[in-house]
Amino acid sequence: MNIFQRKPVHSLLSEAQEEGSHSLRKTLGPVKLIALGLGAIIGAGLFSITGIAAGSYAGPAITISFLIAAVGCCFAGLCYAEFASMFPIAGSAYTYSYATLGEFIAWVIGWDLILEYAVASATVSISWSRYLVKLLEGFQIHLPPELTLCPWEGGVVNLPAACIIILLSLLLIRGTEKSSLFNILIVILKVAVVITFIVVGWGFINSDNYVPYIPENTGEWGVFGFSGIIRASAIVFFAFIGFDAVSTAAQETRNPQKNMPIGILGSLFICTILYILFAHVLTGTVYYTEFQGKDGIAPVAIAVEHMGTVMPDGSIQQAHLWLNKAIIIAILAGYSSVILVMLLGQSRVFYSMSRDGLLPKMFSQIHVRFGTPFKSNLLFMLSISIFALFVPSNVAGELTSIGTLFAFIIVSTGILVMRKKMPDVPRKFKTPLVPLVPLLGILVCLFMMVFLPFDTWIRLLLWMIVGHDIYVFYSSRRSKISILKQVTPENKTSRITRKDALILSYIGLSIAVVLSGFIVLHLFQSGGEINGFFLSLSAIAVAHILLYVFRIIRYSIIKKP
Repeated sequence: MNIFQRKPVHSLLSEAQEEGSHSLRKTLGPVKLIALGLGAIIGAGLFSITGIAAGSYAGPAITISFLIAAVGCCFAGLCYAEFASMFPIAGSAYTYSYATLGEFIAWVIGWDLILEYAVASATVSISWSRYLVKLLEGFQIHLPPELTLCPWEGGVVNLPAACIIILLSLLLIRGTEKSSLFNILIVILKVAVVITFIVVGWGFINSDNYVPYIPENTGEWGVFGFSGIIRASAIVFFAFIGFDAVSTAAQETRNPQKNMPIGILGSLFICTILYILFAHVLTGTVYYTEFQGKDGIAPVAIAVEHMGTVMPDGSIQQAHLWLNKAIIIAILAGYSSVILVMLLGQSRVFYSMSRDGLLPKMFSQIHVRFGTPFKSNLLFMLSISIFALFVPSNVAGELTSIGTLFAFIIVSTGILVMRKKMPDVPRKFKTPLVPLVPLLGILVCLFMMVFLPFDTWIRLLLWMIVGHDIYVFYSSRRSKISILKQVTPENKTSRITRKDALILSYIGLSIAVVLSGFIVLHLFQSGGEINGFFLSLSAIAVAHILLYVFRIIRYSIIKKP
């Protein structure tokens, strides 16, 4: 077995043309694809993450942060569009990496995408819960905070967040066509709300709220100033993963070579314009410090409350009493479509990895009646709802951003490799100015990753080392294309070579060492306080260092695997 073996192009194209009870149904056209992208992009990034990033990192300069994030997305989006026109297969960046960079890199990106979509769904569901609380408070209905906040925010569990994940997972199991029609209706509604907010809110902009436009850095890296703008851009990058989700539905698209680039680039262009205008109005109607704290997760509700006349006692008489409730209702509906698309993308990546033998085959089983990978949907319904019950929104949002940036870097790298290794493979869309555009995509995304907090890097490394363990001890031995190359085809597992075993062991050791380094840096950054969290992380890192050192010694001495 060679862990860097590539999946043959003819195999990918044959999968794209499969029909029958064991394949995904082709029901999506260009309009539905753009709606799918808008459904994913217009959501938490606009209605939630904007407030957190403005209040804690960038201030009114959050518009610059969105522009920087959009530039990085544009470079990555052009690379995604070329891949999608070549390989119209479910799985997005995972599938593209398998065809260009090899199985191990494909596993890494697939495992990263699972994290990305999981925490994105959780983040949006948490914000959905917060807006629901705001809406009910307007009707004098007060839910107990113990049931609407996680333990780190003063509650016990976030029950509404888990409930919306469960409901939308069940809808998704019913079929892509039904869920996409639901998504189109919701997209129309929330685009109308965004435009209404911009038009109405523009008249209540107070130019004093833009002073200072770039708040002075507090002395802490990434908190206001230039570094705060870049950190905010890395955080709001979370809001742009919609076009990435579009590419996961390639196998369910009619004429994907033509329609996928339209869906990816069209949804990205529309949303970038709306994001910048929306952020400008949001920070113009309310001073950015108002978005700090738990209410920062629902900044639109705060902004609407400030749209009115200031009374002598300092209170605000709202000019449009109807607007707050109407917008919140639309936001709740819009968030539902975001969660729906994230859950769709995650289950399709899992489906593709299962088909390739890298995950248990049960997750690629298609429901006879609904034509969906229902077991994957059920798995994520359970795991993400539990995640949403207990995890704070800022942690989930930052994890999504770093996972997304990492995926974009690999996709951009894949274009460079593919142009050299596969110049003759037909594609209906070509990324312009190669190698400049892919290189800029890599550099911009890496630049934003550097500005994310240390603890976010630690969580990513923890996730990646768990994924590495799974690949070493399970996936590498059950890869379908590896098993087909064995001397005895009846074998249910493939034989990993001594060379590959050593490579994987060195990679595992490297991840564990880097994780240890970040843990130590985080310890110094937090004042040197040693607690249970630090001890647990240290134990995981040390255990993996010992594990992979033992494997290196073993495979260095033993000549056969």
